[in-house]
Parts: sequence; structure tokens; C-alpha cells
Amino acid sequence: MQWCQRPVIYEINTFVWLYELSERYQHPVTLANVPAQEWDALEALRVDAVWFMGVWERSPAGIRVSNANAAQQVEFQRALPDYQSADNIGSAYCVRAYVVDARLGGAAGLAAARAELATRGLRLVLDFVPNHVALDHAWVTEHPEYFVRGALDDLTRAPQEFSAQGDNVIAHGRDPYFPPWRDVAQLNIFDAGLRAAALETALTLAAQCDGVRCDMAMLMLNEIFARTWGERAGAVPETEYWRALIPAVKAQYPDFIFIAEAYWNREFELMQQGLDYCYDKRLYDRLAHENAASVREHLQASVDYQDRLVRFIENHDEARAAAAFASWRERAAAVIMATLPGAKLLHDGQLDGRKIKLPVFLRRRAPEARNYELDVFYRALLKTTHDALFHAGTWQMCVAQGWSDNTSNQNILGWAWRNAARRMLIVVNYADRRSQGMVQVPWSDMNGRVWRLSDVLNGEVFLRDGGQLNQSGLFVDLDAWRFHFLEFE
Repeated sequence: MQWCQRPVIYEINTFVWLYELSERYQHPVTLANVPAQEWDALEALRVDAVWFMGVWERSPAGIRVSNANAAQQVEFQRALPDYQSADNIGSAYCVRAYVVDARLGGAAGLAAARAELATRGLRLVLDFVPNHVALDHAWVTEHPEYFVRGALDDLTRAPQEFSAQGDNVIAHGRDPYFPPWRDVAQLNIFDAGLRAAALETALTLAAQCDGVRCDMAMLMLNEIFARTWGERAGAVPETEYWRALIPAVKAQYPDFIFIAEAYWNREFELMQQGLDYCYDKRLYDRLAHENAASVREHLQASVDYQDRLVRFIENHDEARAAAAFASWRERAAAVIMATLPGAKLLHDGQLDGRKIKLPVFLRRRAPEARNYELDVFYRALLKTTHDALFHAGTWQMCVAQGWSDNTSNQNILGWAWRNAARRMLIVVNYADRRSQGMVQVPWSDMNGRVWRLSDVLNGEVFLRDGGQLNQSGLFVDLDAWRFHFLEFE
């Protein structure tokens, strides 16, 4: 199935979703027998794709590691006050095999779910974890050459970094800035055999879904991998990992997409190597911790580049948006995220206002009160931005001018969308105080007509003279964190 431009992707923790459906319907629900009304509910969100996070077989060895980790046990109990050991089903990113977990319905269940989504025009995204596998993955014993290996003295010198696996000493997975993940084994992406096996795995995935979210994709860059592992990795290949893998997959599955979880300002480099979209973590940080000027600076990049970013204010790695942002700040951040170029990512529970971040090890989550007002807001936002205007239209930044005695215009962010006769202007006061400004509308053909400006989220209607709009702009006066979402007619 071909992807639309600027897709909206909805992340679901698969085990948790099915656990709750089983509780609600009072019988076991897998991907094979999800009631039709639940697929209809996903369609009604007006998203373009569903990311079923964590469908692959998890690792019993990984469960044992996390059960012995006191800090993780505290984290589990904090997220789930009535936590029991059975709730720890292992990390979704400690993959024992790229086989759909039988408890979720197996490969047949996933195929049935994909068909249900496709019937409703929704694409399916799954996980690809290229950097590491579980300690009990078959490759550990069958192909130890696929891994970064150590020597016997590493077991005593750095027991947190290496472990004995049969006759081999294998490094635990890691990135260069944090301690190793002790439940996984580090793949050696410089090994030709591993690269061939990874391609075979990726082709297997591409046969089952429409795209993959690539965990920690920047770790696969030759320069980063060589810096992390040095001589243990061997000679640096002439070809980058992604430059070899992605074209080979797309030769067979041309509409398949690769989404990079990416940090450290490596987004453009990954795009150049073939990744279709990259996480925009920098926008998230600016929205969560900085101000309008910082956000505006971030949006100066070319539209072609921005169209390949994934915008979000929440995912399973970040704090829940309702916990990280004050109430109206979250709404303002959501309007910004949802109306920029690029793909968008929302997380199951975000619409409800959930505040507890759930570790990816757990099969269920604690009950939380639903925020119905927030749910109504998000659904209206998604309905509005589902329009072709935001998928295929032209986006332009707008300048908000101020006055010598009032510089609050610096708090105002604005941009416009146009697609044929359709026009929309989004203006956000991204500050904790009231702000005013003259927003310069980027359309020069407005003279000689009166324009009706309808705020599609707030219900307000304004009439404005086109000549005045072209000459001096649109005056806006917004309370803290408020916004206008104006359709021009």
C-alpha cells in the first residue's frame, strides 16, 4: 500500500492494548480476533498508520536480567503499583526472534490485523532493532562472528560490559554515552555475514508490514560504530550499513518506509543514507523546555528537510505529554506539532491524558482517569489536520511583528497552509503570558475582497479586509498558550 505525504502515525503498545481488550470483552483477544469496532475506532482517529510496538518474541533471558535489576524493579512498581512478576514480559527491544509472539496471535494474527487496517486505509509499522539482539537469540550460538566479542579477561575487567555465551565472550549492546544494556548482545555491523543476515531479516519484516521504526538508527553509522567499539569491530566497511540495506529492501518493496529513531544531530546524515523519516527530538526538547524563539529558529530549515522529520510531543521513550507539559501548553505544543510539515507521531493514551510512563517490559498499565476535554481537543485537531491541505499543501512560515513598547510578538509563532483554493493560518502564543502581534499573511492576492476567518478549533469567526491584511497583517491578541486555527474564505 502506498504511503500518503506527511503521514500521521499512532503508536500502540501491542501487549497492553490486547490485555485491555481481553479484560473489556471478557475473553482472550489477540491480533487475530480484535472486534471490528476496535479497528473502526482506530480509523475514526483520522490517522494514516498504526505502529504496533513490541510484537516480536521477547527473551526469557532478558526477563531474568531485569528481574535481578533492583532499579528496574523499582521502576516497574512505580509505574504499576500492583506489579507482579508475571507482568514483566521482557523488553520489546530485547528480541529473541523476529517472529510474532504467539500470545499476540502469531504471524497469522498479524496478517489478519494488517488486512483489517488496510481495509480502513491504514498502514502498519513494526519495530526493527538493528543494533542488538537478545542473549538467547539463535545467532549467539550459531553465529558468534556476528557479534562484538571480547576476551576472557574482559569478564573480570568489565563484567557489566561483557558476558560469557558458550565458548565466546560477547559484548552487551550499548550506545557510546550510557552504560550497556545487559539483557542484549551487541551485533557487529562491520561483519559482512551479519549485514547479509540483517538484510534477510529486514526483507522478512517488509513482507509483513508497510514500514519499520528503526531503533537507535544512528548507532549504525560507520563513524559512530567505529568510535564506540574501536578495534573490536574490525575494519570499517567502505559502504554504510543503511546505504547497503535500504535499497536492497526497496528493490523488492518500493513503497516500504524506514523511520529512524535518531539523536545527536544525525538526522540529515541518515536521510542522505536512505532513511525516509527521522525523529525530530530537537523540536520536542524545544517545545518541552525552551521558548517560542527557539522553536522559530528550529523551523528555519528547508521544507524538503522538514518534510522528512517525525514530529511528536510524546512516545514510549519520553515522559507522557500530560505530565511533561502544563495543560494549555500541551495543547499549544500539539497544535504546533500537528500543523508542521513532516510526519507526526501520537502515542496511545496521549489523547486520554495519561501521565504514567510505562516501561516497555510490562504487559499492562495502571488505570488512570480519562481527560475527556483533552480527548475532544485531540480528536478535533486530528480531524482538521486529516484534510488534504495538510498532506499535499504548501507550508510557509509567517512573521509576527510588534511595537517598540510591546515586544510580546516574539512569543507568537505562525505559519500558513495553502492547497488550491484552501487556505489556513495557524497562530500560537507559545508563552505563559498574553501576547500581541501583527501576523504577516503570505498571500498577495487578497486585495479587493472581504475575508471570513473561521477558527475551526475555537469556533470564533472574524471578517477582515483583504487589502488591510496584505498591507499591515492580521492583528492577534492571545492569552497564554492560546492559538488561532483560521480557515480563510
